[in-house]
Amino acid sequence: MTILYSFRRCPYAMRARMALLIEGTPLELREVLLRDKPPSMLALSPKGTVPVLQTAAGDVIEESLDIMCWAIPAESHWFSLADREQQLEQARSFDDTFKPHLDAYKYHRPDADRSRETYRELAAGLLDEFEANLHNHDYLLGSQPQFLDLAVMPFVRQFAAVDRRWFDTQHRQGLRRWLDRWLADPLFTGVMTKFPQWQEGSSGEYWPSR
Repeated sequence: MTILYSFRRCPYAMRARMALLIEGTPLELREVLLRDKPPSMLALSPKGTVPVLQTAAGDVIEESLDIMCWAIPAESHWFSLADREQQLEQARSFDDTFKPHLDAYKYHRPDADRSRETYRELAAGLLDEFEANLHNHDYLLGSQPQFLDLAVMPFVRQFAAVDRRWFDTQHRQGLRRWLDRWLADPLFTGVMTKFPQWQEGSSGEYWPSR
């Protein structure tokens, strides 16, 4: 059986779980704590980050976007508005530019080069392109949810959650509606079930459950 090492609140793991829920084949989910990484996970992936997927064939996939591509075929309707390579390029660019500002805002250090508010504005500014698209559409690329929506949403969720009152009062109301739609979507709520920490040598959770 395929095994997924995951951490419920990690945005990278969230997007991987959503893709795996779409794919639908049951797997063994092992919920880990990043401060207490199991040796079996580190043996597969010494870098020690989640998610980590070990397929039934024994292949190991260590990056969340790669797990998403493993789960969602290129001919899927999740690539109907732009092909896989286009959406992957957009997702990777978003990761590379948005995540550093998000982390600097969320985990702001007193000795940081810039103020917390500056990092917030830098991150928010990168969302304006999405906001422009959401003026006319329900989703980032058009009328249907796409791979890019799945890849981006957990990070926008994390950004909004730092100060939801501030986020809700900004001009990006299309983005707010898009995020709220996703937060209520069964595809998202279905991957946010709480599981106990997996213990080395024990069985993980059968997921998705019957």
